Amino acid sequence: MRPELLKGHLDALLLAVLEAGPQHGYAVIETLRGGSDGALDLPTGTVYPALHRLERAGLIASDWHSVGGRRRRAYHLTPTGSAALGEQRAVWDQFSAAVTAVLTRRPGPATA
Repeated sequence: MRPELLKGHLDALLLAVLEAGPQHGYAVIETLRGGSDGALDLPTGTVYPALHRLERAGLIASDWHSVGGRRRRAYHLTPTGSAALGEQRAVWDQFSAAVTAVLTRRPGPATA
């Protein structure tokens, strides 16, 4: 999938992944990849800055945990992030329905 297709949608995708519960950054990447059958194979250089931006905006929060002797930061939705996800889903539903309607329309006879 071309990276430019993700512009404007990455934040909603990350919020949706975190809706299921806290995850560390690499797990977020794996969930996106697995949930999209490999179509959303995003590099860490794309995902981590977006997670930090969402955290600064108060849409997600993070906590440090030790797993197998390694410290990992787990991200989770905040109530504000949950509300933002609901809004972004509504926008996506409207946008995708409009695009689908136009792209699936078959040309009919020309009218004068």
